[in-house]
Amino acid sequence: MYNTQIELRPTQIPDLELFFQFQLNEEASYLAAFTPKDPTNKEAYLEKYTKHLADPTINMQTIIADEVIVGSIAKFEIEGDAEITYWIDRNYWGKGIATTALKHLLTIETARPIQGRVAFDNFWSQRVLEKCGFVMIGKNKGFANARQAEIEEYIYKLL
Repeated sequence: MYNTQIELRPTQIPDLELFFQFQLNEEASYLAAFTPKDPTNKEAYLEKYTKHLADPTINMQTIIADEVIVGSIAKFEIEGDAEITYWIDRNYWGKGIATTALKHLLTIETARPIQGRVAFDNFWSQRVLEKCGFVMIGKNKGFANARQAEIEEYIYKLL
């Protein structure tokens, strides 16, 4: 981990423009795997995430490292179950930012259990979850738009 000051703040509509650009990175999209059908459709992206900002069951936070927006992290619910998701700009990988941001989010969001899902071969994201106390509890298969194939995802849980 680098000596980087990491902060979270509630996401604002202007942040969505940067998040849209982050998710266009092909390597990041491939590892995330479960992406929108058309990640280049900016209008659809902004519409979806603007609605998320108004949803009281979703806590979207912007990740700031040394005063620069470097990603997003959120708690959301699927069928009443709490889940987390995060995305770090490719230029900031390998600096411990995702781990630190997730630790911060877990102090804000105290719902437990909380789950995280990750592509079977996204070892870095698996490691982030494990460093934050999540344990793998199962596997699932789903269609990954970024890969145009059905792949396995690992399901992690923090009690």
